[in-house]
Amino acid sequence: MLYTSTENKKVKDWKKLNQKKYRDKTGLFLIEGEHLVLEAYKTGYLKELILEQDRLFPLDVATSYVTQDLLYYISNVESPQDVMGVCQKQEQLSVTGNRILVLDAIQDPGNLGTIIRSAVAFHVDMIVLGKGTVDLYNSKVVRASQGMLFHIPIIEADLLTLLPYLRDQGYQIMGTRVTHGKSLKALEKKPKSVIIMGNEGNGLSPEVADCCDTFLYIDMSDQCESLNVGVATSIILYELDK
Repeated sequence: MLYTSTENKKVKDWKKLNQKKYRDKTGLFLIEGEHLVLEAYKTGYLKELILEQDRLFPLDVATSYVTQDLLYYISNVESPQDVMGVCQKQEQLSVTGNRILVLDAIQDPGNLGTIIRSAVAFHVDMIVLGKGTVDLYNSKVVRASQGMLFHIPIIEADLLTLLPYLRDQGYQIMGTRVTHGKSLKALEKKPKSVIIMGNEGNGLSPEVADCCDTFLYIDMSDQCESLNVGVATSIILYELDK
């Protein structure tokens, strides 16, 4: 079906998905571009395909067509692509796996997207988003993840409840600090581990830090005070994956 009017209810519903409250209410979110749409389709998250009028992109999923004006209306980027999709959000599963990455109030969408890509690249089993972390389905996060958010379980949780529970289940809880921690190079790897990365400006909150069994840091030049959290996470996950 071809949609041509901004007054159409379905078109309005698509546009509302640019707002977090409607994503939370419906359990749906928007994606843009061939690559993201294909990643969502391959993993079963794509529920509906939205194409610009006369665009060919044959996938076995419900498909709607819109005019170029409607693409600009629905999208929240300056130069919308002619392929969009409506996706189902992930289910909130129980924590599973041996390698868990926990994020304590990561606020920058680009950082979260980068971290998700590295988590998939270096075989993390699950990502847990703590309070204060940017919305996973923020369009900037989705784009920065390059579709990797469809390839790893990602849940939200109260870290002050979750971390003591994981310790009781035999996980080693490791936080990150710029100083006064164990060198990443000397870390004794355990079969079940949790790595916690903190906020860009403040690091781990005191309450979350109190839940840690040990702290680690990345050896680097004295001329460099700290690393971007996305870069730091990538280095840590790479080292732990060896």
